[in-house]
Order: sequence, then C-alpha cells, then structure tokens
Amino acid sequence: MAGRPVIEIDDLVVEYGRGRKVTRAVDGISLRVNEGECVGFIGANGAGKSTTIKTLMGFIFPTRGTVRVFGSEAGTVESRRRIGYLPEVALYYPFMKARELLELYGGLQGLSRSELRRKIPMLLEEVGLAGKGETLLRNFSKGMQQRLGIAQAIIADPEALIFDELSSGLDPVGKFDLRQVLLKLKSAGRTIFFSSHELTEVESLCDRVVMIHKGRIVTEATVRDLMKPLNEFGVIFEMPNGREMPPAVAAHQPECDGGRWRVTIRDPADYAAAVAALTAAGASIVSTASRTRSLEDYFISLVRSGDGTGGRGDAS
Repeated sequence: MAGRPVIEIDDLVVEYGRGRKVTRAVDGISLRVNEGECVGFIGANGAGKSTTIKTLMGFIFPTRGTVRVFGSEAGTVESRRRIGYLPEVALYYPFMKARELLELYGGLQGLSRSELRRKIPMLLEEVGLAGKGETLLRNFSKGMQQRLGIAQAIIADPEALIFDELSSGLDPVGKFDLRQVLLKLKSAGRTIFFSSHELTEVESLCDRVVMIHKGRIVTEATVRDLMKPLNEFGVIFEMPNGREMPPAVAAHQPECDGGRWRVTIRDPADYAAAVAALTAAGASIVSTASRTRSLEDYFISLVRSGDGTGGRGDAS
C-alpha cells in the first residue's frame, strides 16, 4: 500500500538475560507499516509479538537493529505523541471512576476540560460502556476494562493505534463492537497495528498480515494474497475412452481411483478453466466441491514446517 511509513523495524533483535541464560525473544525481524494501513501481527503466545510492540513503544531497548515511529526513534516524545496504545494487560486504579480515568489520560494528551466533557460520554457509548462513566473501576469486569482501555487509546484521536492482544478478555459481543470501532477508524485513514493470537480477527479488519513464530517472521502478505492458497476446489470426473487429459487439468496432477479421476485446484480461475476443458473434452463430471481452509490451519502448517514437523515450506 502506498503512503509514508509510520512504523519501520529493521533487523530487530531483542534478548533477555545474560551469559548462558540469554533468551532471544525477537530474532532479526524487519517490517513496515504505512500510513492508513491496518496490519495484523499474528502468532501464538510467546512468539515475540508483545516484545516487538514494547520495543515500538520504547519500553524495551533493542539488542540490535533499529525501530522508528513517524520517523523518530521509538520511545521518544515525538514518536509517542501521535500514537494511541493499548497494552496487553491494562491495570487501572480500582478506586477511580471510568470518567475520571478518561479525564486523566485525555488531560495528559492535551485535551481541555470542555473537550473531555463533550467527548467522554460519546466515547463510552462507542465502546459499549454507555452510562458507566460514574462506575468505579473495581466493579469493571476484564472485558469492561478492555473496552475502557480502547477508549483511552483513542480519546485524543491519534494518527496511529498500536494494540497488544487486541480483543483480550472480550466476549463475542465485545469483539463485534470493537471491530465496528476499528473499521470506523480505518475508514477515517488511521494507521492500525495490532497483535493477536486469534487469527479470525484479521480477515475483516486487516489489509496485511505478518505472521511471527519463535521471534521470526514466517510469512507476510496482503489478506487477499494470503487467502488465495486457502481455497480448494475439487472435481471428480470420468474421461471418455481414448481421450487425453486436457492440459488445464493435467497441470494439477489428477489421481485415478477406480476409473474415476479426482483433482484439487486452488485458484478460482484455474478451476473454471479446468471445468471448461473437461466439458469440451466430453468428460463426465460426477461432482464438484469447494472448501476454504481456516487462516489458523494455514498458520499451523507454517509453524510445523518451521519446526520440522511437516507442513508447507514457507517458515524459517
């Protein structure tokens, strides 16, 4: 996607510990997030997602490599002032009210009292906490605290949003509400970068997906390109005696089973061409079927490949 880079990570390595007890949490990753993009940073727990995001925010320093946000070194005032951030675990003062918390965060970001009085009720309604402004935070469930965390992240209308474990603690209704908030922000041109281990979230939100495993990127693609290999079209057919297999079908290595042929094709255009070729050749099409592998299945296959336990060979 065109646009100036908002996040720039080059050869990032982050290690914990010393001597023989060093753990490499992030192992040489490089990525860009451009202005207006929504990018999902996907991986299992412990893959290195939170460490990368903490480095982006300046909470952790790189062992090697560079991290820049809006052209400034990560963690500086210049890089932070244009970001709305939601940590993986948001801890708030239990004896504060929701309104008071938002006044605190909004004030720290330069909003006036009149702006806060106007914005806070609308913001609470937008994140599904209408009427909860005077409720003490000790009475908030984890899901309610997560909604409040989203509200504090967007209260100053930041240019970019960085969320660590986007929907942690949210029930299905909460996830739906959050998706609507983010889609609205995305349509307004905001840059969104979020980590998650729930792969289904990315399909409706993201322009691009970066998958990470054991501190290394295993694949990076637009959602459209990522979904292409997940489609499978199957055809069972019988060829007339003496007729050669059409090249448009033979290219997909059909297998014969008891006089009937089976072929599996991934690309929709190739599938249409194969069916047309079979029809022209006088083949009898017994059945057709289609299915879509889940993004989770695809990620697992990449991870297993990287671990040497089978699957596709894209991982490293």
